[in-house]
Amino acid sequence: MSLTKLKSELQKHSDRRKAKILQRFFKTGPGEYAEGDIFIGIKVPILRTLAEQYQCLALNETLRLLKSRIHEERLLSLLILILKYRKVDLSEKEKIYKAYLNHSEYINNWDLVDATAKHIIGDFLKDKDRTPLYRLARSDSLWERRIAILSTFHFIENNDFKDTLKIAEILISDPHDLIHKAVGWMLREVGKRDRDSEERFLKKYYTNMPRTMLRYAVEKFPETKRQAYLQGTA
Repeated sequence: MSLTKLKSELQKHSDRRKAKILQRFFKTGPGEYAEGDIFIGIKVPILRTLAEQYQCLALNETLRLLKSRIHEERLLSLLILILKYRKVDLSEKEKIYKAYLNHSEYINNWDLVDATAKHIIGDFLKDKDRTPLYRLARSDSLWERRIAILSTFHFIENNDFKDTLKIAEILISDPHDLIHKAVGWMLREVGKRDRDSEERFLKKYYTNMPRTMLRYAVEKFPETKRQAYLQGTA
């Protein structure tokens, strides 16, 4: 199974018209958060199918693909990493976990983070020291900060909210809208499982939270309560 063949397969599915749409949607213009990112217009279901077909690609080849300038190639490499991770023992999982962190500079758009962080970083740290997440949360890299909070989605799904709330506290004053959305989303997910835990956090911070973060966090609240938070009267 060769990387050359896989790249050839990708080109067969490219769509120039869709690529232009994706370039705009993912903010690739000058000064935008994904400036210079290159899309070739491949739908995610196709990438998932290719990941299944090429999941036996060697790890070093998968990581070469992750260094690609083409967005879909990076996403495909990460989808392959997830499939590899699920099928190996703990020592091999650790290799993939470390490779993910060591290549975080290439995990550089929100869809790349959101599709993968909980499956690799979150899963690996579920029963381990979670200090690495706090280093990521304090990183200068927007994408590492998003990895930090999105990785906790794995914990949330297992009714473990402590680190989500601690990392949300670290990121409460983050300057970037993509972090506001991510933190608000994770707070909302906490609230779906334990409304009291979410509200204790909100009562402490909601008057100082970025508006977008708050809107995401209270999106599923009853309308009266949602409006009370948004109007600062909760």
